[in-house]
Amino acid sequence: MKTVLITGASGLIGKHLTPQLQSRGYRVIHLSRSASSKGGVETFTWDVGKGMIDDRAVEQANYIIHLAGAGIADSKWTGERKKEVISSRTDSTHLLAEALKRNDKKLAAFISASAIGFYGAVTSDKNFTENDPAAKDFMGTCCRLWEASSKAITAMGIRTVKIRVGIVLTAKEGALAKMAAPVKFGVGSALGSGKQYMPWIHIDDICGIFIKALEDEALKGIYNGVAPEPVTNKELTKSIARTLRKPFFFPNVPSFALKMLFGKMSEMFLEGSRVSSEKIENAGYAFKYRKVEDALENLLIDAKN
Repeated sequence: MKTVLITGASGLIGKHLTPQLQSRGYRVIHLSRSASSKGGVETFTWDVGKGMIDDRAVEQANYIIHLAGAGIADSKWTGERKKEVISSRTDSTHLLAEALKRNDKKLAAFISASAIGFYGAVTSDKNFTENDPAAKDFMGTCCRLWEASSKAITAMGIRTVKIRVGIVLTAKEGALAKMAAPVKFGVGSALGSGKQYMPWIHIDDICGIFIKALEDEALKGIYNGVAPEPVTNKELTKSIARTLRKPFFFPNVPSFALKMLFGKMSEMFLEGSRVSSEKIENAGYAFKYRKVEDALENLLIDAKN
């Protein structure tokens, strides 16, 4: 039985990915700040700030799926918070690289999350591909450094895959839950202009892409983890209202209100361009949910039944 070590396993993707890997016959272990053993998963400890890691986790791993990182939207982007967001991603990767080197461990693959924030907070008609450069804003810089931090692992001859994750839709958490809440009360509204794109992906598909990256030895390098259908903020909000059979007539939430509330972080909600899924599709990944209406029906209606 092959072992997959997951970091950041308590996050949105990790919680869904763990049982999916187990159902495919993998042994899954986690790295966290506290040791435990439950649900058939043994958790080993690490402390990125202190540079501490239990080497037993790395010694047992055939694969590492690296999802760890401070939540980019959890609090306002102060100078200190920006440093924390970046260092939580880069320092954790460096710590894993050091442990691999120290234990002379040759993984079958190292798969790391990144984010579509690589392309920056910009609303345009451009359809970004993996060949486009990183934006120079905070999100672009964060993702660029995040991806660069795994170079030491690639240099060990380990197959490395980086997934630029889009806006993950799940039934009860994350962006969809936040957007659906006001819609359920009949007060759903688009944000700002509503014209900004929201490159989304169903939780089953982003887990499927990580599993393909793990199992398909031909995959290496960078892939966008987004669904094929592009939708704007207004289109997505209207689709949520239509799925829930709720009205959608309230005016857009003005940009200045979001800027006052969230500061610079409001860029995450007010800007966005299309992101291409062509590369991962050409690599052979078949999406379960290509259309946002199908994804919403599954998450908002089927999940209740």
